[in-house]
Amino acid sequence: MIYLTLFLTFLKIGAVSFGGGYGMISLIRETVLENAWLTEEEFLNFIAVAESTPGPLAVNMATFIGSSQAGFLGALTATLGVILPSFVIILIIAALIKNLLKYAGVQSVLSGIRPTIVGLILATALTMFVTRIFGFTSVGAPFSFDRRALLIFLIIAAVAVLWRVFKKRQFSPILLILLSGGLGILVNVV
Repeated sequence: MIYLTLFLTFLKIGAVSFGGGYGMISLIRETVLENAWLTEEEFLNFIAVAESTPGPLAVNMATFIGSSQAGFLGALTATLGVILPSFVIILIIAALIKNLLKYAGVQSVLSGIRPTIVGLILATALTMFVTRIFGFTSVGAPFSFDRRALLIFLIIAAVAVLWRVFKKRQFSPILLILLSGGLGILVNVV
């Protein structure tokens, strides 16, 4: 039964999410916490691991969550569920793309979806920031300020901004992930 639940859950997420993995994070978070598959802390750790491993974020998240709930078959069914809608939609769009883009209605829908995706990504980032730094999980819950997480965030932000100012280009995301992992080890050991 868990296999069907994982498949249908991630099929739904894959079908209604636009904007790639970042746009899906809020839906995945809501679903995972609602079903008590992971805690907030575990979910944040899964995001960090999914970001650090090769492949699309949503696929990695589905794979990790499916694996945590039902092993290899759970990972397989959750992954199939999340990629199936995109696969079908891309096949249809590829066949019809030239004809679809000439319609003003299609262009209007796409221009309406873009700001929504940005809003979803920003809301998810803000929720993750408040949860991780301030320990705020729900209305009425006590705050538990995490100085270590704030320190790591500020160092990473400073490195990225200073690199951009002095080198006139972005700091490598791969190096940022490695730096943040190193800082996490350093801060938690000290």
